[in-house]
Amino acid sequence: MQGLSLESLKKHKALIPLYVCVGIGCAGAVFYLGRLATRNPDVSWNKKSNPEPWEEYRAKQYKFYSPIRDYSKEESPAPKY
Repeated sequence: MQGLSLESLKKHKALIPLYVCVGIGCAGAVFYLGRLATRNPDVSWNKKSNPEPWEEYRAKQYKFYSPIRDYSKEESPAPKY
């Protein structure tokens, strides 16, 4: 197919921005999925060493962006079990 090799990309220069945008989009999606898998309090990778992983996030801010509240300075609204 045309546009899939470097030789044909030299002939069809208009495809280069398309490949760049798709590459940046794929990299952003992989980054965000990796961040969700490692930072989300709903995900627990090792239940034997940490049986209650939600307790780690009692005083942490785990939202992607929160300009209003900073949970590290005040008591968390989460109940203590």
